[in-house]
Amino acid sequence: MHNNKRPRTIQIFLPTGDPAGIRIAEQTTSIIRLIEVPRSDIAEFLKLPEAKQVGLYFLVSGDSKEELYIGQSGDVGSRLMQHHKDEKKDWERALVLVSLTNNLTQTHVLYLESLSIEKAKSCQRYELLNGNSGQKPHTPIPLKADCDEIHEISSLLLATLGYPFFEPLTEHAATEIEQVFICNRTGVDAKGIYTNEGMVVLQGSSAPMTTKRKTEQRFFDKRDQLLAKGVIAIEAERFVFQRDYLFQTPSGASMFLLLATSNGWIDWKTDQGLTLKDYQGHSLESITQ
Repeated sequence: MHNNKRPRTIQIFLPTGDPAGIRIAEQTTSIIRLIEVPRSDIAEFLKLPEAKQVGLYFLVSGDSKEELYIGQSGDVGSRLMQHHKDEKKDWERALVLVSLTNNLTQTHVLYLESLSIEKAKSCQRYELLNGNSGQKPHTPIPLKADCDEIHEISSLLLATLGYPFFEPLTEHAATEIEQVFICNRTGVDAKGIYTNEGMVVLQGSSAPMTTKRKTEQRFFDKRDQLLAKGVIAIEAERFVFQRDYLFQTPSGASMFLLLATSNGWIDWKTDQGLTLKDYQGHSLESITQ
C-alpha cells in the first residue's frame, strides 16, 4: 500500500546465498541501498564496505516484529557492534540504509532519522523505542528535497523486505473511498477495512470484556497483550481500540473481538449485510464477466 504507486523494479542480492541471511535491496534506478542484517550475521556485515559508511539504521525486535528503534551513525558497523554489546537493547534484525556513492553526510542522516521517527509514530504500526524525536538539523532546501526522496525509496525497500514501518494501514484516513465492514455479533461494535495485508480494525471499535460463548484462554491472552501495549483500553466493561490496528486475517480480527472462534469471511459484513466473502465474490465476478 505504498503512497506513490507506480511499477518499480527491486533487486535483492543475497551475499551469502542464504535467503534468511543478509539481504541487500536496491531500486534499480536509485543510489540508495538497504541492507537487512540478522543479529547472528553481524560479523558478515562488518566485512562489507558499507559497514564503514555514514548510514541510517533500524533495529527490529520482538517475535511479532512490533518494536522498532531508529538511529544514525557516521560508522554504522561500529554502532551496530555497540548495540550488540548493549544488554539493554533486545533486537533481532538491523536494517541499514546507505548510499551506493557514499555521499550521505551527517546532516542527511540526522534529518532522515528525525523524519523517520516522526513518520513511524504517525503510522503506529510499531512500538517506537526511541526516547526522543531525534535532532532535526537546519537543512538547506535542496538537501531536504534529496532526503525526502531517499525516505520515499527507503520506505519502499523496507516494505518490500517485509518491514512496512512507514506505510499507512489504510489508504485514506477518511474512509469514504474504501469499503468499511462491520462486525456486530454478541455486543461487538466494530468497523474494519480489508486491505492486501489483512483486516484493519478501526479506532473506536469496541467489544465486551467477557463472553458467554465457549472459548479458550488464548483469546484472553491476546487481548491482555494489546491492553498492555495501549492498543486497546477498558471503558465501562468493554475494550475499545485506541487506534487502527492490523490483524493478518479477517478471522484473526473477528476472533479477537468475539473472544472465541469465528469465520471472519462471514462475521464481517457491509452495512447492507453482505458478508466479506460475498462482497469479494461480487467484485471478482464483475471483473471476469
